[in-house]
Amino acid sequence: MRAVNTADEVSNFLTERKKDILIATIIPASEPVFKKFVNENRKNIWVKEKDIIRQVSAPLYTEMSLIDKNGNERIKIANGEIVSGTKLVNVGNPSNTTYRNEDYFAKTKKLNKGEVHVSPVTGWYVDRSAFEKGKRFAGIVRFATPLFGQEGFAGIISLALDFRHIAGYTDHIIPTQAAPVFEADAATGNYAYMVDHEGYVISHPGDYHIRGIRANGTPVPALTQANSTELTKKGEEVLNLNLLSFMDPNLPEVARDAAAGKSGIKMYKFAGHTKFVAYAPIRFFTKDTPEPGGFGWIGMGVDVDKFNELAVKTAQNIDKEAKAWTTTIILILTISVIILFLILALLARGISRSIDAEVPKGSEGEGYFNDDENEDDNK
Repeated sequence: MRAVNTADEVSNFLTERKKDILIATIIPASEPVFKKFVNENRKNIWVKEKDIIRQVSAPLYTEMSLIDKNGNERIKIANGEIVSGTKLVNVGNPSNTTYRNEDYFAKTKKLNKGEVHVSPVTGWYVDRSAFEKGKRFAGIVRFATPLFGQEGFAGIISLALDFRHIAGYTDHIIPTQAAPVFEADAATGNYAYMVDHEGYVISHPGDYHIRGIRANGTPVPALTQANSTELTKKGEEVLNLNLLSFMDPNLPEVARDAAAGKSGIKMYKFAGHTKFVAYAPIRFFTKDTPEPGGFGWIGMGVDVDKFNELAVKTAQNIDKEAKAWTTTIILILTISVIILFLILALLARGISRSIDAEVPKGSEGEGYFNDDENEDDNK
């Protein structure tokens, strides 16, 4: 149920972002208006600064761009600031885009009015070594929609959603407890994660498992049976569940079920843990993320040994509480019986005193009783 609820929350959040990109097509196309749009669309996220964890209000979008029909940026807001004209580029060439390989212009150009392109999660890859030194994945999901004029296609509007806002739906969850955490520990085997419609992990306590881009714009390949030894030595451990049958055949089965729009529970082995996973699809549908699977899915993994330990601990707590309640009830009953006897004793004493008060002194002693009626009857 928690996996389903979380998946629905992500779906609703993405639906709101789709509305934002469509709203962006009808607001005045000017630098001040675009800057205001970016700065006013915000959401709280958890951050850690100098060992202090706190919530901050962060813009939803790291970029907002107006691009003409030839792919030239005309207006661009990046990290809340207006980008000067000399730094505007032609994004029709993917090598000019933020992550050196984005093809959102070509894909958006093919859409009809009102349709929205939604990119995969895109960001610079964080390997295990960098992660262990404190670096974290930072990426985007790009939303783009075409613009049309009297002569047809006129350009596109693009919004780059800061992926921290999506990752926040799973990053702070430990499935075996209700209270949120800042970061789950992957070593425990108890955490939530997110997978996209292609099977790639896009949110995970170990950011080195998240799909990412090298500095030259090429994607880091996912682990397979053929390359896992080599890539693991390099600390490059991108996961695509469709390719992990060599770890456990149930891993691709989970991905296939979720891609078919199904939710459920399965058991599998991963990183030395035997785990239960509850999974549910994120039902956000576009041409890029079609039905029935939609955007991807949420997984809630629980280490079986930890689950058994938790079950035993819960049973022990229930037994302990039951014994405590039994002792309490016996004590209450004992005290109640004692109080009842005291009340009865007090009542008996009171009744006895009342009777004593009603009977005149000396009336209870021996004396002559003249039964006149009996004497008359005998005559």
